Amino acid sequence: MSERDAPWWTRAVVYQVYPRSFQDSDGDGIGDLGGVLQRLDHLADLGVDVLWLSPIYASPQADNGYDISDYQAIDPMFGTLEQLDELIAALHARGMKLLMDLVVNHTSDEHPWFVESRSSPDSPKRDWYWWRPPRPGMAAGDPGAEPTNWQSFFSGSTWELDEASGEYYLHLFDRKQPDLNWENPEVREAVYAMMRWWLDRGVDGFRMDVINMISKDVAPDGHLHDGPPIPGTAFGDGTGSYLYGPRIHEFLQEMHREVFAGRPEPLLTVGEMPGVTVEQARRFTDPARAEVDMVFQFEHVSLDRGRSKWDVRPLRMRDLKTSLGRWQAGLADVGWNSLYWDNHDQPRAVSRFGDDSSGFRRDSATCLATLLHLHRGTPYVYQGQEIGMANFPFTSLDEFADVESLNHYVHAVSTGADAAAVLSALRRMSRDNARTPVQWDASPSAGFTTGTPWLAVNPDHVEWNAAAQRDDATSVLAHYRRLIALRHDLPVVALGDFAMLLPEHDEVYAFTRSLDAETLLVVCNLSRTTYDLTSLLPGAAGAELVLGNLPGTPAELRPWEARVLRL
Repeated sequence: MSERDAPWWTRAVVYQVYPRSFQDSDGDGIGDLGGVLQRLDHLADLGVDVLWLSPIYASPQADNGYDISDYQAIDPMFGTLEQLDELIAALHARGMKLLMDLVVNHTSDEHPWFVESRSSPDSPKRDWYWWRPPRPGMAAGDPGAEPTNWQSFFSGSTWELDEASGEYYLHLFDRKQPDLNWENPEVREAVYAMMRWWLDRGVDGFRMDVINMISKDVAPDGHLHDGPPIPGTAFGDGTGSYLYGPRIHEFLQEMHREVFAGRPEPLLTVGEMPGVTVEQARRFTDPARAEVDMVFQFEHVSLDRGRSKWDVRPLRMRDLKTSLGRWQAGLADVGWNSLYWDNHDQPRAVSRFGDDSSGFRRDSATCLATLLHLHRGTPYVYQGQEIGMANFPFTSLDEFADVESLNHYVHAVSTGADAAAVLSALRRMSRDNARTPVQWDASPSAGFTTGTPWLAVNPDHVEWNAAAQRDDATSVLAHYRRLIALRHDLPVVALGDFAMLLPEHDEVYAFTRSLDAETLLVVCNLSRTTYDLTSLLPGAAGAELVLGNLPGTPAELRPWEARVLRL
């Protein structure tokens, strides 16, 4: 890919806003569009190119907006459609683009489509969702009568009984999130029409929620297949029937033709794809196939877990290196990587991959940022990451709000798990870690709201906040500014080839980026140990420092130090 032919998003950095926790403008304790508008100068100063906005659509909020009841309305909690128009105009005036969340694997059970579908087995929209009778020979409501044995991502069965009709509907996530039936062409056209409406309004693309789940493996007679049993549960693993369904490429290619093809403005499409492999991602992101520009994969955020996200294991940095290196190599000649440490569904990176102790938090946050942003791909900054926000110090179940976390606790404890152990896993991995309000200043509610925040502010905001870092050249925030500017200024950062060095080292992560006559050496020490740099990498001796997260260039590579060197 030459510099001249490269799409704009190869040089871009995306900033994710989780609106509920970003900035409250009306004092109700919940972030909103007015708050996003108030903080645009922060994003402009940071230098980001794209704002990705998590769902702001009308919703009962069973899953914090990922259960949508009206795709073409803004939830009053967040503001108005006119405010969104104002946001689009304000972003475009600053040279930034808007990426909206697209949630079309499922809707809310309060969406008019599902309300109509549920009204009668003879409803014209009955087939817009996955309705199935009980298993043959069993009565509705009997244990095991569900059409398949699949386990929901939010614990329990993926099937919910509708007492009125005696049939079940499918929901891979919460029971209030019924899955749309993409086999029905009317469903697909309704979704495409909605997407075109948003693009016509000025939106610049979509991040597509669990988009690889829209195709289900359905037998010719219409039944869905059981999955292999999950040890220790009454359920089966249904992912083989929906993570990479037989028509997924057909659906995404059709979406591209019907929604994106022929539009003059440069758009961005990002597919969130749990379970996607490198080989599959090459097909999804191959420009010749016209599906999506890049995918979100989850391999690297699954390395510290066992059978589930709640089965927390120690993270080996060598495993992280192997995983990220595999994706760099796999998409080197075809497709494109998205680069992220955390988001609204993942714990804070500095607590998970770094060292959030008082002595190393700043250094590990900037080290991790350097490592990620110097890879080949498009980096994503999750709100608060640029100031080193960390996990919340949860002490009791009452402090959690996330439906996934609460459902897991109830299910696990009711089936015999130790309550203290379950709470310990929640403390490490709960999505609420990422959803505490952004820490703008040291005031009681961190400058997030004049009211009571919907989720408690992390008590460390007195020290760790944007105001304290804004004019500090050594801060995490200042380092993020420099990293983003480096991608804009040096084509080698955006487009250079990637080569892993020291693949067997347990704590030092090193690689080169090369384009034409320029080569950068990136060295990151992911530990508290000091190393002799030239012993590890003789080529580093005398190299020019392009960017570092610690002052000076001694012979030793200091704990959590990152250097970008020009060879």
